[in-house]
Amino acid sequence: MNRNITLSLLGIAIAATGSVAYAAAGDKADDALSISQAKISLGQAVNVAEQYINGKASRAEYEHSEQGWVYDVEVVNGVKVFDVKIDADKGSVISSAEDKADQDDDNDKQD
Repeated sequence: MNRNITLSLLGIAIAATGSVAYAAAGDKADDALSISQAKISLGQAVNVAEQYINGKASRAEYEHSEQGWVYDVEVVNGVKVFDVKIDADKGSVISSAEDKADQDDDNDKQD
């Protein structure tokens, strides 16, 4: 009997994990579709960030932040990397900071 309970609980845990993973994937899809509401394009945001830093973009994302919808553009200038946030409606630079943590984007707090 204990084995049946253990197997049932294991099945519930696996199902719950799958549901959370599916929900997380759904959020990313919603973010991608929401770019159609932005007043400036991803390309325009990249151009603004590149001019602001005087460098070349290596990565760009459209994401929701505390400031609303923004483009997060990673720009390389020489040996330095900068994270530049561009307002998706106005096309203006919201913030810029040197990225000293790492060059990936796994939604870590330092990046």
